[in-house]
Amino acid sequence: MIFLWGIFLEKTKVTRSFEYLQGDYYIAPEFMDKVVCHIVKNYIAHLLKTKVPLILGIWGGKGQGKSFQTELIFQAMGIEPVIMSAGELESERAGEPGKLIRERYRAASQVVQNQGKMSCLMINDIDAGLGRFGNTQVTVNNQIVVGTLMNLSDNPTRVSIGQDWRESDITHRIPVIVTGNDFSTLYAPLIRDGRMEKFYWQPTREDIVNIVHRMYEKDGISKNEVASIVDTFPSQALDFYGALKSRTYDRSILKWVSENGGYEKLGEILLKRKRVDKLPTFTPPKRTMDALLESGYSLIKEQKLITATKLSKEYLKNMD
Repeated sequence: MIFLWGIFLEKTKVTRSFEYLQGDYYIAPEFMDKVVCHIVKNYIAHLLKTKVPLILGIWGGKGQGKSFQTELIFQAMGIEPVIMSAGELESERAGEPGKLIRERYRAASQVVQNQGKMSCLMINDIDAGLGRFGNTQVTVNNQIVVGTLMNLSDNPTRVSIGQDWRESDITHRIPVIVTGNDFSTLYAPLIRDGRMEKFYWQPTREDIVNIVHRMYEKDGISKNEVASIVDTFPSQALDFYGALKSRTYDRSILKWVSENGGYEKLGEILLKRKRVDKLPTFTPPKRTMDALLESGYSLIKEQKLITATKLSKEYLKNMD
């Protein structure tokens, strides 16, 4: 049975590894302490004379690095997690998402048992899949998923995926971490104390400066310059600074396209040549304060345009 589970995990690869996280990233100490404490408490829950919540709910504003900071912690701790998204919490088949959560939970348990590694089940943007917004309807799958998560919290070592119960079928207790923006939209009994521990993540200015500085460090941007950029664009989420860095590539990419035959040749360069030969050399741009600020003002302009224009209202107006 263990051998078959090993083949199943190998073929489906439901666990996540973090080879793409190359480089030295900054992890906010408060965030690290909360996630590490939750994971350790669940792995030693049998030694503690208290009820340990199975789920840690990390919530806060959009684009503040909740998922990314958690993945950095997984990498630092050597955890091989099973990660799900809100898109997997709905299906045309009733009961399928609930069963999928139980299967993924058991898959994480098998990582602990068969590979000798710590594991964790993580569900990103849970409120996007289970939250109630305005007049949205509750589906059967919404109810089953909520019931499944509540049942896992109450019985973390006995998880059925449809097979007959056996006394020997004990699952390792696996910590669950969910992220979201607004947990007030979730079913209240799911997020009650005892089932879910809540952690509101709002990075301080110091956190933002440290995270962004580590992001720009290899580009030769000093910490004081990063602090100046952060102060120039106050109230922006962390993903703004990642987008700002990405925007500085635009001119260099267009120059690279022009030097290699123009947009008409892109298919040959990006697809055909990639199979048999290396892509032409791309020289990344030298990042300067001026270039970063220019990109930042461009992003701010787009944000304001979206907020001010609201084309959806114009479309609805024309339907009257």
